[in-house]
Amino acid sequence: MPTATKSRTRTFSTAIDIPAEKREQVNVILNQNLANSLDLFSQVKQAHWNVKGNDFWQLHKLFDDVAEEVEEWTDMLAERVGALGGYANGTARMAASSSDLPEFPTDITEGMQYVSAVTDRLGQYSNAAREAIDKTEKLGDANTSDLFTEISRCADKYIYFLQSHLQE
Repeated sequence: MPTATKSRTRTFSTAIDIPAEKREQVNVILNQNLANSLDLFSQVKQAHWNVKGNDFWQLHKLFDDVAEEVEEWTDMLAERVGALGGYANGTARMAASSSDLPEFPTDITEGMQYVSAVTDRLGQYSNAAREAIDKTEKLGDANTSDLFTEISRCADKYIYFLQSHLQE
């Protein structure tokens, strides 16, 4: 973990006119959400690879669609860190040591258990993105705030898709 902490403070010059102190604070928020994104991606792929049962095909495809979106968010977050002169902490080990998401359960067997687990984690992820909207806006970075708005809006759409399987 010392490497991740050290790299968080690494900065590069940029022509973006947000003060360096504010950019560093935004990059901490971005890197936290990057860790969550990398973790979420791997957890959704875990569901994609292991789901079984009558709804296998539709859930297998749905989880893959979610994972593809999360992968795009991951790239957008990391690139925003770079644009702000920061260092993206994007290895699997960095993500594992920093993610706020709970570990994916390994004892589930039913398709709807997988849907519930993915929904819970995606919900936590989307809630964190919404918090980041306000924090980055207060730090004077409307572009990063907008990025988090885009992520949370899309995450909420997939929460709706997933929850629809669980509702009667």
